[in-house]
Amino acid sequence: MSFYLDASVVVPTLVLQASSLAASGFLRSAADALLLADFTEGEVASAVSRLVRMRELTQSQGVAALADFDRWRLAETTPLEIEPADIQDAIRLVRRFELMLRTPDALHLAIAARSSAALVTLDDRLATAAQAIGLPVHTP
Repeated sequence: MSFYLDASVVVPTLVLQASSLAASGFLRSAADALLLADFTEGEVASAVSRLVRMRELTQSQGVAALADFDRWRLAETTPLEIEPADIQDAIRLVRRFELMLRTPDALHLAIAARSSAALVTLDDRLATAAQAIGLPVHTP
């Protein structure tokens, strides 16, 4: 089975956080394909940019973190593009109020489901929603 990564697992591998050890350990030990959507790439860049704006990282640290991400992404992951059907599936998931999803998280679920991949996330709400729709979940 392949693993679909959301930004909550990738960012701690670039920037020291409480979950950095667990996230890095999972990614190093994963024997199956690591799938990364172009959307996730945007979320990672947004998260690093936010850390720079909040002055938790310097601009040079942010640039270095994104350069590390780009190298890792090209070497270790299989890229996935968003497809029009993913948007429609995400909308259907957002309309399931019991899932309590925002559109970005619903889009991650839609892409992971289309790819027949297990979702890897550190986001508890996203993990709960994935389980509710029958998607395998790994939370490092």
